[in-house]
Amino acid sequence: MRMSWKLGRIAGIDIYIHSTFLLLLFFPGMATAGLLLVLVFGCVLLHELGHALAARRFGIDTADITLYPIGGVARLNRIPKAPGAEFLIALAGPAVNFAIVLILLALGILFHALGVHGLIDELLDWLMIINLSLGLFNLIPAFPMDGGRILRAGLSGWLGRARATSIAATIGRTLALAFGIYCLFGWTLGSGEGEGPNFIQAALAAFIYLAGTAEERQVLAEERLHRFEGLRNDAGIWNAPPGYRWVQRGDGIWQLSPNLAAYPETHYRTAP
Repeated sequence: MRMSWKLGRIAGIDIYIHSTFLLLLFFPGMATAGLLLVLVFGCVLLHELGHALAARRFGIDTADITLYPIGGVARLNRIPKAPGAEFLIALAGPAVNFAIVLILLALGILFHALGVHGLIDELLDWLMIINLSLGLFNLIPAFPMDGGRILRAGLSGWLGRARATSIAATIGRTLALAFGIYCLFGWTLGSGEGEGPNFIQAALAAFIYLAGTAEERQVLAEERLHRFEGLRNDAGIWNAPPGYRWVQRGDGIWQLSPNLAAYPETHYRTAP
């Protein structure tokens, strides 16, 4: 059961909002900051559309875009394998945010020249800060942020896709772990007055840790399947190259390949 609601369709891509988005209404000030909240997630949506439209240029369709309380996810039908394509698709999202910052800056200068001040100035300032933060945060060179994909694209040519993924995922897990510990216990380093653990930011750190790990496992499994030898048990296991191990249904990769699922009782060998 899908825990999200469809908002509409843009450029042939279905847009959803996840049910957990409602949790924001329970935080102080969120319910009354409706306009700012809508504008912020409008910027997040534009960020994800940047990824989706860039992917389309490389022949990759986007199944849908879902907005979550901590951001958005553009679900591509396949991961770009070419480093150049992955680099440009990953860069497209932050580039949209930086473009928004420039547009807002130009509007701010125009409004200032026209003598328009007050709430509009404050709103433009907030949106510039938010978009600049979104762009810079996503450029952190660690999975699952865009910067992690940019890093992988840059390293893939020298180290291979699997090794580059492991490096980006390891950086992501390390940063997420450090950030999570700081969110939970860093407040004790100060006066401690009126402060406490920041569970929202700690949850974000946990998400980054788990998402980066999941990305690494998926890519490593796909890499093994890519080098799949196709040796069935009736082909003679003694002909298998040295250094290979058995792959069975319990290894959790059967769902990734129709070829494997077609032979549920057959053992295969794949690179370790």
